[in-house]
Amino acid sequence: MTAENEATNQKKDDVVRDMVRDIENLHEKIHGENGNGVVAPTTPIHGLKIKKLKVIPDERGRLMEILRCDDDMFIRFGQAYITTAYPGVTKAWHYHKIQYDAMCCVKGTLKLVLYDSRLGSPTKGAINEFFIGEHNPMLVQFPPGIYHGFKGVGTKEALVLNLPTETYRYDKPDEYRLDAHDNDIPYDWARKDG
Repeated sequence: MTAENEATNQKKDDVVRDMVRDIENLHEKIHGENGNGVVAPTTPIHGLKIKKLKVIPDERGRLMEILRCDDDMFIRFGQAYITTAYPGVTKAWHYHKIQYDAMCCVKGTLKLVLYDSRLGSPTKGAINEFFIGEHNPMLVQFPPGIYHGFKGVGTKEALVLNLPTETYRYDKPDEYRLDAHDNDIPYDWARKDG
């Protein structure tokens, strides 16, 4: 190989390396440092934990572990419940003073949005938006004091499993609500086309 060919090949390698770096930087801006499904380039809310879930398929069907007692994010078991959202329906906003939530969309697709309004939090004012579900399986755990809500997106009902750390108390719920659209949270639930 001539010196001229080597120089040409080196320039091509440099161009490819720059392109890969640019793609990786763009991916990080869109999906967060760990590819965690955070859509907007934003600071992860303090105390937020994300577990990417692995689907194990075979000829019999599929298996997906969601939370184990030996996971780093496991705190304690309060209860497990299912809730759903029809396409286009928003269920928001509320927060808890005691309870941690850990949500996973097991069927359909969900837009999960978190807002940190906690006084003294290093991420006060941060909004995190996730699209979770069959095509992006993950468990999103967030601490007390985080306003949260979700919207069913796509064409079918979204089925959500929540694994909170506390048992729901019918006589004294740990639940504090705001209207989904009429509030001081700087978030618009409308679809973002473009």
